[in-house]
Amino acid sequence: MELKNFQIYVRDSLQHIDIMKARYPKLAVFIVGHSMGGAISILTACERPQDFTGVVLIGPMVQMSAESATPFKVFMAKVLNRLAPKLTLGPIDPKFVSRDPKQVEAYEKDELNYHGGLRVSFGMQMLDATSRIERELPDIRWPFYILHGDADKLCDIRGSRLLYNEAKSTDKKLKVYEEAYHALHHDLPETIESVLKEVSTWILERVPAPQTS
Repeated sequence: MELKNFQIYVRDSLQHIDIMKARYPKLAVFIVGHSMGGAISILTACERPQDFTGVVLIGPMVQMSAESATPFKVFMAKVLNRLAPKLTLGPIDPKFVSRDPKQVEAYEKDELNYHGGLRVSFGMQMLDATSRIERELPDIRWPFYILHGDADKLCDIRGSRLLYNEAKSTDKKLKVYEEAYHALHHDLPETIESVLKEVSTWILERVPAPQTS
């Protein structure tokens, strides 16, 4: 959980997209991002909007919550980033990931998930990323679909509403799941079913019809 620049994620995403486009030049490209991956997806699409037919965002990190990013806390984070960048803050509480206890247990047991505390330096990179997104909002014109739970305590739904309201896109949609938690695609079974149906339908409606010779 050490990162010198959030742009590394965007660079790697674009590199992967270039590889896929070279292999499958006739296929439409969609990017789907969840949580911090939502922030990466937004910045990736902003960098090369012509590459994407659409963007799907599930509980995306668009802006830091007002409670965690007060002027005083941001100031202290900047000070700590200089003095003790590797200092760790509190870890994510797994119970806020999903309303389904089985999904929470799976999250806790997954060795590929990072279960330690967030480093100050990493937190600053996340803050910089959300600041970049807010600057990009007025210039966003690519098609997108946001799905967000209104009980999400990890990524503030106000960020999704801000993106929906500020973006200049003519093809945009926001679906709010009442009482749902952060990982909608790992929430209660009925929520998972709805999310998968919504996402697949939205994407298929935007896949260009095959060209006939």
